[in-house]
Amino acid sequence: MSTSSSPASPEILRRNRILSSKLYFDVPPSKVPLIYSSTYNISFLGMEKLHPFDSSKWGRICQFLASAGILEKSCIIEPEEASNEDLLVVVHPEEYLISLKSSLTVAKIVQVPPVAMLPNCIVQRKILDPFRKQVGGSILAAKLAKERGWAINVGGGFHHCSADKGGGFCVYADISLCIHFAFVQLNISRVMIIDLDAHQGNGHEIDFAEDRRVYILDMYNCEVYPLDFNARRYIDQKVEIASGTTTDVYLKKLDDALEVARQKFNPELVVYNAGTDILDEDPLGCVRISPDGIIKRDEKVFAFARDKGSPILMLTSGGYMKSSARVIADSIINLSKKQLIDMQGTQNMEKKV
Repeated sequence: MSTSSSPASPEILRRNRILSSKLYFDVPPSKVPLIYSSTYNISFLGMEKLHPFDSSKWGRICQFLASAGILEKSCIIEPEEASNEDLLVVVHPEEYLISLKSSLTVAKIVQVPPVAMLPNCIVQRKILDPFRKQVGGSILAAKLAKERGWAINVGGGFHHCSADKGGGFCVYADISLCIHFAFVQLNISRVMIIDLDAHQGNGHEIDFAEDRRVYILDMYNCEVYPLDFNARRYIDQKVEIASGTTTDVYLKKLDDALEVARQKFNPELVVYNAGTDILDEDPLGCVRISPDGIIKRDEKVFAFARDKGSPILMLTSGGYMKSSARVIADSIINLSKKQLIDMQGTQNMEKKV
């Protein structure tokens, strides 16, 4: 009879990876559950300007918040960078991570052809490392949301990436990863994804196609990228809008959608993908929502989570105009004014109790 032990099951390996990860760590109450690192920003010889995405958006959001006096930089939480072991958690197979050692593969995913000509060591350091840092931020955001009631990762929201396929400037499936971490670390079993980026979130839709623990509300322009009709079959609540949709029409559709979601699912965590590419004149979203419309949109989603008694984490996702950073900052300021978030940290919360 053999005395060798049998290999661990995939479920046990997954759980062990999550429990041994350094991405969840204790945060002092003096910190605000707003997550950001200067390494989020992508910059390399101006090559980042070949894609319409504003790759310095994340840093400018924090600058606007600091200038408005609503956020002290010392209160921002810096995440750890996701390691290969973290990325292998249920989501990305090793073959996919190996494929990213090809600069050509990365160039196709980020849609910047000249990246293919760069040595992969540079691609890893200048492009993939910032994305890995943002993944760490999204994963940590779930923990902080559960502890504080809310959290904002000033990055992330790479909703076009599924387990084994990147695309649309999305290299890693941070939404799927943060949810799988939450299942194990936070002992929850019901998550709602509210995806209000202008584009369909085909990545997380594929990843959770057969997982009834995850309810997906996706409101997107059905006439633009990615046109993933297969993934659309897995959306629990599909709200399709057309190019040119205006603010009033959009907000009415959102109100109706949130009311349906309220009746259908009781989440223990809400993951809010808050893309600003629905802004009027955004070159890729092709929707006509005003800055004030985005501020009202975010307020409605946070109010929905509060009314459901569900922790909420927000990811900033897409947005292809320089004005996006200002709008996101203004929206966070509004959430604070409406007392849907507390930018003073938990010390003030303790005084209120």
